[in-house]
Amino acid sequence: MHDAACEIWLKKGEERRLRGGHLWIFSNEVDTNRSPIRDLPPGAPAVFREHAGRAIGSGYVNPHSLICGRLMSRDSKRLPDQAMLEERLRLALDLRERLFPGPFYRLVHGEGDGLPGLVVDRYGDVCVMQINTAGMEQLREPLVDALQAVVAPKQILLRADSGLRELEGLDSYTAWVAGDDPGHLEVEENGCHFRVPTLGGQKTGWFYDHRANRARLPDYVAGARVLDVCSYAGGWGLQALAAGAASASCVDSSSEALDQTTLNAELNRVEERLTTIEGDAFEVLQALRTDRQKFDVVILDPPAFVKRRKDLRNGLAGYRRLNGLAMQVLEKQGILFSASCSSHVSEDALLQEALGAARHLDRSLQLVERGHQAADHPMHAAMPETRYLKCMTCRLLPAWTSP
Repeated sequence: MHDAACEIWLKKGEERRLRGGHLWIFSNEVDTNRSPIRDLPPGAPAVFREHAGRAIGSGYVNPHSLICGRLMSRDSKRLPDQAMLEERLRLALDLRERLFPGPFYRLVHGEGDGLPGLVVDRYGDVCVMQINTAGMEQLREPLVDALQAVVAPKQILLRADSGLRELEGLDSYTAWVAGDDPGHLEVEENGCHFRVPTLGGQKTGWFYDHRANRARLPDYVAGARVLDVCSYAGGWGLQALAAGAASASCVDSSSEALDQTTLNAELNRVEERLTTIEGDAFEVLQALRTDRQKFDVVILDPPAFVKRRKDLRNGLAGYRRLNGLAMQVLEKQGILFSASCSSHVSEDALLQEALGAARHLDRSLQLVERGHQAADHPMHAAMPETRYLKCMTCRLLPAWTSP
């Protein structure tokens, strides 16, 4: 961004949350009489000022989005540029290199790494960038240059195809901005190896956020019959097999995902204990219940049921129904891993839906562990919005075991 920054003035009192560390400015917080933001191009560099005139910091603005401004620096004289991007990338890389033995992780997690609107996942020599805001779209070229300067990947894939881009008024596209398409991405996680498609996979190809939760599987799955619902490429089910599960059934609505699961099972030499089931999660669970199938461990890792706050009521009902169906195919004292990646659903709300499902079945629910997003998905301490992933490990017991 080399253009001169526009000045965005806030209404009186609206700076408090920003002074507390938050990075977002909402459109209803802007004094539009002093700052006619409608005339500004999406992604324009901006300096944000409180009502009395004191500068809060710099970042970028998008008049077409509910989150119309995002802070990138508390220094109002410093605008986003390649040097700033390189600094933030080096800080991000330092954390991951402390945490992980190999280059397989989320390198940039948006606001948690001081780079709002940007996600970068690393798969060895390949980096996959996800640009979700107009401000980061304006920074695309310096972003690529900064990534090459700090990480020097052989290939960089830009997956600018997230649904979040629609909220920013951005087009959807994918492009190799460095190197050629290797055909697949390699993943190493918790001692297992996986391959996922470069372009056909979900999100950036892999869900690194559950790494720490999946690392807890060995304590629960030895000799167990495991059901992995919404399994994608087998991250949970195959790691359960590698940890000594007797069998794993992976359920997904995508035949391509299940083909990838089978390939990954062969990579990890566990294919003989794997079964794949194609179908809708709710329908498959109902069919398994009808067939009186039982499992020792059931894993629920569905896509977000609540993408917007207005969907909360229906989404919570979906979580209750899914957890209830899972409990009906659990053995006595069975273990349920129940996850939600919906940022609008709190951990307590998810627990209440699981508890409600258990009570409806006249069962008692024991919460054994609480899990969250892995450490390569750092949370911004002033932004609860960055704490999105919940994973509860529960034990299902007869009602008489608890008052």
